[in-house]
Formats: sequence, structure tokens, C-alpha cells
Amino acid sequence: MQLALRKTFIFAFLISGFVSAKAQTIPRDELVFLTSEWKGERFADGRPKIPDELLQRAKNITIEEAWLVLKNEGYYCQFEGNWKTTHNVTVMTGRAVTAMYIPSRPDIEKNIKERGKKAGRTGNTNAWPIETLVTGDVYVADAFGKIDGGTLIGDNLANAIYTRSGNGVIFNSAARDPEGIAAIPGFQAWIRDWDPSYLEDVILTGLNTPIRIGRAIVLPGDLVLAKEEGVIFIPAHLAQKVIITAEFLSLRDKFAIAVLKEGRFTTGEIDNQWSDKIKDAFLQWLDKNQSTLPMKRSELDAFMKNRTW
Repeated sequence: MQLALRKTFIFAFLISGFVSAKAQTIPRDELVFLTSEWKGERFADGRPKIPDELLQRAKNITIEEAWLVLKNEGYYCQFEGNWKTTHNVTVMTGRAVTAMYIPSRPDIEKNIKERGKKAGRTGNTNAWPIETLVTGDVYVADAFGKIDGGTLIGDNLANAIYTRSGNGVIFNSAARDPEGIAAIPGFQAWIRDWDPSYLEDVILTGLNTPIRIGRAIVLPGDLVLAKEEGVIFIPAHLAQKVIITAEFLSLRDKFAIAVLKEGRFTTGEIDNQWSDKIKDAFLQWLDKNQSTLPMKRSELDAFMKNRTW
């Protein structure tokens, strides 16, 4: 019964916007509850704070590697493709700050804006998430795929976002001013489309709440890994496991290519369960290449102890 009541509360909470006095922000206790698998440091609002080191290391893993680890962990709804991007898109990682928008109606918009004004919020509601950003954040928003009238940012807000976060955005909606946005050094955007219209008939109903981006589920504090092929959202508590597993798989591949080129082992030996001879050769190869390892050797050794290869 308690579980059913909690689920009912969460649903009503997200849809109606009956949130804390901080104007659409999810209560800290609820955010901690929803991300309770995370045992590390948190921001003051309760959002998981993935270490900066992991954000940097994540830039060197592939989406395919991350997807495989998440799938094996039972997380099937974390990737979304089919984006338009800024022309300088390369790779972006960061901690998700989430925002949920719905089509506006007069009573909801009036009440939300009045409460936001009392809480010190200024401007239209699409600017409110920007005020919360800190370095390393990625603004992730679901505006129900709206294009015409669904432009959450133009170049002015894009500049504000980059100044606060050093990152870009993931929008299930549109943006405007592509030339101006593309001129911001380092700013990157994954959006559904570009459109010249301005934002209208859209209202923010959730800030740092669980959201859906296409087929992907996103929680505040998730590790965002965005590349040209798409975006994958890695739950904070799995970030370290996903990253070191991906790094290990990459090392295995580099070793395999090296020894195959040398003719030391056959393709059949490498593509099957490794023999003790291959494992020993791999450990020796790691010793010779320690300076290029993406992780500490002690971390890698601890990881390999729990792996069946």
C-alpha cells in the first residue's frame, strides 16, 4: 500500500507541478530517494555529484561500450538517437540537470509564474533551469518534441548556459539562432530541429525531476555522454562501472590488435575465452604500457580480480 501511495504521489507531483517553494524544483528528500543507489557526494539540492575525473574519462569511451554495460545491468532505456547538432559537435559529458515542459494553459502558467516570482525567479520559465547550472552540468530538457514555438533557447540563452556550465544542451524540442549558437566556442547542442520561431505555449512543470527523452529515461545527476551518433544517459551509481568496463574492453582490443599483428596468437585464440598464456601476455603488455592507461593500475587490478575475462 505504501509503495502504491508513493507511486501515486510521484505521478501527481510530476504532472501537476505541485513542487517545493523553490519553483518547480523537486524536494531534496524525493530526489535522494529516486537516486538512492548513488552512495557518493551530492549537491546541496540532492543531485548526485559524479567526480570530475569520471566526466573526463567518459569522453574516451564509446556509446556502444556504455550501452552494452548498461544492458547487462538491466538498463534498456538509456540511449536516444536522431538528433540535429551544432556543426562543431565532438563529444560532451556532464551531469544532467533535467527540465520537463508541457503545453501551457492559462491557469497553470499563471500559478507557476506567480510562485516562481515569489521564489526569486525571473524571466520566462525556460530560463529557470539555466540559473541552477554549475560547471560540468548539461541542461537536458523534454519539451514533448515541439518544433514550431518549441525553441527553448537562442544564442543569448546559449551563451548564458555555456558561461555557467562550460557545456551544452540536450533538448527534445527545438532551438533558434543556429548561426549565433554555432559561434559560441565550445558550446554544443543536440536538438530535434532548428526553427526561427520564438518559444510560446510551453511551461516548465518540473526542474530536476525524472524525464523521458525519446526512449531514454533521465534522472538528475545522470552522466550524459553525447556524441555524433546520439546520447546515452548513464545512471550516476553505474558511472564508474560503465567507464572502467569500457576502458578495460578498449585495452583488450588494443592488446588483441597488437598481438595479432605480431602473429603471437591466432584470431581463434583471441576471439574465444582467453587461455592463461594470453592472460599473462596481456598483463605483461599492461606493465609495458602503464603510462597510457586511462585509470590507475590499482583500480584496473581490482577490476580484473572480479572479472571472468
